[in-house]
Amino acid sequence: QGQLVESGGGLVQAGGSLRLSCAASGVSFSSYAMGWFRQAPGREREFVAAISYLGGTTYYGDSVKGRFTISRDNGKNTLYLQMNSLEPEDTAVYYCARLANAHYSGKFYLQNEAKYNYWGQGTQVTVSS
Repeated sequence: QGQLVESGGGLVQAGGSLRLSCAASGVSFSSYAMGWFRQAPGREREFVAAISYLGGTTYYGDSVKGRFTISRDNGKNTLYLQMNSLEPEDTAVYYCARLANAHYSGKFYLQNEAKYNYWGQGTQVTVSS
């Protein structure tokens, strides 16, 4: 059974940085777009960022543009999310996910969580003020 495993979450002060990783094992990785989503307590899960299967195209949610950077290393089957200038509003559980269909890269498709069929267990990010 394939899986995605996130790591790198933790507690950080406002203005600080964290780098999340998502390692894929037993799951095809290099032919699929990947995404990061997050869910804060009492709120719906929201789109954070997505990257095309070759890494040449990226998309970001409005609240993280200019602060977060998504990247991937297909040789290592690993997805990353570099988070800078963190704010208390960024506090959430962060999930990585793999798109269900290979080679898709359209913006509205990658921002739709229903289009992803593999999800990690999540990693907690807490930003203190």
